[in-house]
Amino acid sequence: MASRQGGPDTDGVSTDSRGVSLTNAPTTPAIDRRDAASVPSRDPTAYAQTDHFRRRLRQTGRYLSLPLVAHAIRDGQLRFNPADGWRFATVVDGVRLVTVVGDAGTDSPVLVTGWTEVADRETAVASDRWSRLDVETITLRSSLADADDRQCPGAIRPRVVARPFEMGDHQVSTAGGDSFVECHDCGARFRSKRALVEKRCRR
Repeated sequence: MASRQGGPDTDGVSTDSRGVSLTNAPTTPAIDRRDAASVPSRDPTAYAQTDHFRRRLRQTGRYLSLPLVAHAIRDGQLRFNPADGWRFATVVDGVRLVTVVGDAGTDSPVLVTGWTEVADRETAVASDRWSRLDVETITLRSSLADADDRQCPGAIRPRVVARPFEMGDHQVSTAGGDSFVECHDCGARFRSKRALVEKRCRR
């Protein structure tokens, strides 16, 4: 697991671009949250952030934000997944936000990782929160993630994502009908997530 980090402020509070914060938790005995019997806290301020989670907050095309994460923790559905532990999930205007939390080998509960996925495309496209480009980007990212090491030209071809989003070391986009995503910086083309994350950008 990535190391536990606080926010940039001296008082230990992390803020997003809208100034909403999740504070670092006080030191508490470590409990392995991968245990289905150890139900995690519903208090968003109890969680610190792993390095991995902080990187995901900054990545374009992930649509993660601290306000949405806090909402998922307070009010979302909570389920235990054997692969990665406890997950909070909430659907906002047709888009599902999933946040994975943990507490294995750390001094306090932590936000481990998170992602977005389209739960109801019609609702998402019709909402004021998400643009059609947002919905296309989330759908494309999900398709690549679900396929992982398999090429998925059929899932890429219907998507129109003109604004590059970050995946692996690349800023990728795709035009309608293309069976690949293309890096805006180095021009490399990819049909699978595995190829994206294994190849360094030559920018």
